[in-house]
Amino acid sequence: MSDLARIAQQHDADDPLAGRRALFVLDDGVYLDGNSLGALPRSVPGRVEDVVRRQWGALKIRSWDESGWWTAPERIGDRIAPLVGAAAGQIVVGDSTSVNVLKALVGAVRLVDDARDEIVVDATTFPTDGYIAESAARLTGRTLRPVRPAEVPAALSERTAAVLLNHVDYRTGRLHDLPSLTAAVHAAGAIAVWDLCHSAGALPVGLDEHGVDLAVGCTYKYLNGGPGSPAYLYVRSGLQDRFDSPLPGWNSHAEPFGMREAYEPAAGALRGRVGTPDILSMLALEAALEVWDGVSIDAVRTKSLALTDFFLECVRAYVPEGRVESLTPVRHEERGSQVALRCPSDAGDVMKRLIGRGVVGDFRRPDVLRFGFTPLYVGFADAERAARVLAEELR
Repeated sequence: MSDLARIAQQHDADDPLAGRRALFVLDDGVYLDGNSLGALPRSVPGRVEDVVRRQWGALKIRSWDESGWWTAPERIGDRIAPLVGAAAGQIVVGDSTSVNVLKALVGAVRLVDDARDEIVVDATTFPTDGYIAESAARLTGRTLRPVRPAEVPAALSERTAAVLLNHVDYRTGRLHDLPSLTAAVHAAGAIAVWDLCHSAGALPVGLDEHGVDLAVGCTYKYLNGGPGSPAYLYVRSGLQDRFDSPLPGWNSHAEPFGMREAYEPAAGALRGRVGTPDILSMLALEAALEVWDGVSIDAVRTKSLALTDFFLECVRAYVPEGRVESLTPVRHEERGSQVALRCPSDAGDVMKRLIGRGVVGDFRRPDVLRFGFTPLYVGFADAERAARVLAEELR
């Protein structure tokens, strides 16, 4: 056993979150792709079976009331709220991240004066956010202005209506400064919209503390909700009475069963609902969130940073010099919960070989190997093994 392997063994023995690993369905491999799809919590299959066999099969339509189907979007939103630093009553679960980005961005523009004719978007964003931002600009008659996050403060003006930013860059794992960027957006009189897909469940967000206006996020990454699990929309309480969703639906009506001809939005975050909720995936998500009971997001962040530090240390020790280059910031305040390594030589094939040996990460064109560290089920021995196997494949 190498010195680093012994250190990993000791870190795992001292890890206060180590017991959480048993709550997930895992094999003998190393799963470092939770930043794309979280592992399956053991509580989910039984819950889904109950929803299908008893709630749907036996109770049928009675389950909208008797099984709490109707209130699931806001109830599950309140389960997510502490993980992103939000008080209850501000998050509603449903639809996809893309749909919620559209709601948030168009809703943001509708909150400001018509003279504000620009939407600023993160130029390095995940492609879908860019596509939706472009569509939102066309829908609202605004001009879209792509800007790198570091350049946002200088780009803001009296013309800025809304700013859409990613909390963590999906390629590099760079953590952007949500507090200072939100403050800059507000100082310019604009609305701050944040995409939390790569931060929620991995690090503290502080939506309420930092006065974020609107936020969206998925639940299938660090929240382990399952493939295609519903996303969520955060609407700050002080804006809820003015939030005007571009997708009004019967589920967000003040009187949904009144079948009124005219639309009247429900009070609070409920106006972020649209149509009938995806009950099967939503209740699977609710079961998955049970793994967070009793877990501090600060403890998760502490372990995340320790894991990524240790992995980078192992990469430096094991991998031949010059074969990979870390794109992930060294400074903790600039790092999410993944490590991105540039691998100039056949990165796609390297990742395939790693997966074949039980080390699962992912590949982003043209030359990036991504390794996501989900602190609830990834340990230090996993990090050491992944770096060691990577080195063997690169020699």
